[in-house]
Amino acid sequence: MSCQRRAPTQWHSHCDVLPTELLDAEGVILGRMGGMTENLRWWDERARLHGDDPVYDTSAFLTGHSTLYAIDHETTGEVTGQDVIHLQCHTGMDTLSWLRAGACRVVGVDFSPVAIDKATALAQSAGLADRAQFHVADALDLPRDLRGCFDVCYASRGVLCWIDDLDQWMRQAAGVLRPGGRLALIDMHPLFLMADSVDPLVFDFPYAADGPQRFDDQAGSYAAIDATTEHNSTTEYGHSLAEVVTAAIAAGLTIDQLGEHLAVETDGPRGLATREGDGLMRWRYTGQPLPIMFSLRALKA
Repeated sequence: MSCQRRAPTQWHSHCDVLPTELLDAEGVILGRMGGMTENLRWWDERARLHGDDPVYDTSAFLTGHSTLYAIDHETTGEVTGQDVIHLQCHTGMDTLSWLRAGACRVVGVDFSPVAIDKATALAQSAGLADRAQFHVADALDLPRDLRGCFDVCYASRGVLCWIDDLDQWMRQAAGVLRPGGRLALIDMHPLFLMADSVDPLVFDFPYAADGPQRFDDQAGSYAAIDATTEHNSTTEYGHSLAEVVTAAIAAGLTIDQLGEHLAVETDGPRGLATREGDGLMRWRYTGQPLPIMFSLRALKA
């Protein structure tokens, strides 16, 4: 599928090549994030593990498998011939899947250098490197060179719980969009994130912003449960649905679609939902399904 370049009035020349200083951003990230350093160490260690497991199945991906779900396509819409940036892209499978869905170019950013190295290698192995770039970057401090370069800013599943400043995240997302572009955000519903167990139902995480929450987890990864790991502590943040919507509006975006999803294809690594007869997963309490995910599409004027 061919990708047509836009006329100069719609395409900024600085969008063609990203600055090389992004490749050496780890020191900057560590300095700015302070207490978030342990999150970077946690993700670096997990990124080393991911790629040969059911969650990140590299072999399947290289044979043409897409890691996107129906909720991703429904929220994002048609991407044929468009430029997509993926915030907090991890090892890049979802990012590259947008090329297979028709995107012209994709850029993935993540604060983990290990994840970015893996994403770059995956693009090469999949024969997609000519239309994909991956760079170390902080989602709260994206390079100015990316401003106004993309039709779609995409982020999905396990995104906002790592973000301490939701308003800044939304400003950055809005900033990389062209006029008429859209943010497509799919994440775990804040009610679902509160739950630690189903039977009994135990909540151990705030529904709304209540400051940093520190967790000392067991060794391993959600994709490699039995792995031996050294860095097992994280700092995470709760954000209510109202806070998410308000932050998007404050960033100058117009809400086009907001969904709360009671039945999903996957509940991610949490294992709280049950797959039912129709093949979809539901999280029930006293028989009634509760929201597992939410989706937000917001437009830039």
